[in-house]
Amino acid sequence: MTSVLPGPDGVLRCAWATSAPEFPAYHDTEWGFPVVDDQRLFEKVSLEGFQSGLSWRTILVKRPAFRAAFADFDPSVVAGYDEEDVARLLADAGIVRHRGKIEAVVNNAGRALDLVAERGSLAAYFWSFEPDLAELGEPQTLTTSPAAIAMSKDLKKRGWRFVGPTTAFAFMQAMGLVNDHAEGCVTRDEVAKARAGFTPPA
Repeated sequence: MTSVLPGPDGVLRCAWATSAPEFPAYHDTEWGFPVVDDQRLFEKVSLEGFQSGLSWRTILVKRPAFRAAFADFDPSVVAGYDEEDVARLLADAGIVRHRGKIEAVVNNAGRALDLVAERGSLAAYFWSFEPDLAELGEPQTLTTSPAAIAMSKDLKKRGWRFVGPTTAFAFMQAMGLVNDHAEGCVTRDEVAKARAGFTPPA
């Protein structure tokens, strides 16, 4: 499979970014850039859980509805959701109406607050799993890694749900812990520059 392809503008991007009209902007401005904001980190790990068994395009198109449904993924709000809120979300056609995944986000919000209390921020916790480049192969050749497996195992031990190793690795790709843009992709160097100027939180 070709790793980069030209978009309608003639610019070479990761091949996946040319497969849907919603992808180029997400690819060019979000995917792979380092993120330190706790709310964005919680949103992404939640949406990766919702993606399980589905396409990212499905989730990305529904992202505005997910944000409205889950209070912009503010863990302090979502952790207080009760069965009435779950019923409301199950009736919301704008999101993925899967009880297990909805309940996982509510549960994980509480676990996220525990992590913030322990580590100071979600960012400090998640960035502690940034992998060594030596454990990564060529861009977009892996679906998980030793660091992602370790993150998944630790999150599960802490009571998180829908955080398997593949979900953890996809989260790491999207949030900048891994620069998985293909060689020759216009955004790969931009992500590398952003990471070089970024100091992970301790």
